[in-house]
Amino acid sequence: MLGGKKRILVVDDEETLREGLKIYLEQEGYSVESADSAEQALRLDLVDFDLILLDIMMGKISGTVFASKLKEDPMTAEIPIIFLTAKDRDDDMIEGLKLGADDYIIKPFSIKNVLARIEAVLRRCNTNKKADRSWGIVCDRRSLICTIDGKPIKLPKKEFEILALFLENPGRIFTRDELMQKVWPDNVVVADRSIDVHIARIRNKIVPYGKYIISRSGYGYGWQD
Repeated sequence: MLGGKKRILVVDDEETLREGLKIYLEQEGYSVESADSAEQALRLDLVDFDLILLDIMMGKISGTVFASKLKEDPMTAEIPIIFLTAKDRDDDMIEGLKLGADDYIIKPFSIKNVLARIEAVLRRCNTNKKADRSWGIVCDRRSLICTIDGKPIKLPKKEFEILALFLENPGRIFTRDELMQKVWPDNVVVADRSIDVHIARIRNKIVPYGKYIISRSGYGYGWQD
């Protein structure tokens, strides 16, 4: 198991397989959520996941269409995908890999094989991420300048303060009340929705790093790479 608790999404319309994978992966220390269709998966906050196990042959939205949607969105394009499928022709495998999948596992499979593939993909992606982030993202409180890979970007005062707070406290989840107290300290009344809007704007402005701003339903937001 790699360092840190990784979040995995299992998307498959076979309930037995889906729940079995969830149980085994959680026993290995992963945090796992599942969806019985691409439609259900699209209603989740996908940017929070470190890897997606994805069936191909599902309902109205197939696994390949779902994967294409993920790769077209800058917020989710870097999430690794492993296809789980009964389609075992070479052409099917090539098509899946061309879509940007990181691996392709044919059903039926052994859980040991799945676990080994997951660890290999996460290790490879983690290495690539470190290489790709040689400059990274920086909020300098002295100059009040935010840079992405060495290039300055413009952020309004509140957005800058939220992002700087996250970067200074990686791994910590701030509740909305905490963000209000730290970023709006003058007893200003701020709606929860305003916090969500600021977070959405920050994510869009710091692509490809926006996905590292994570949300925890019922709690709040933080930064986790």
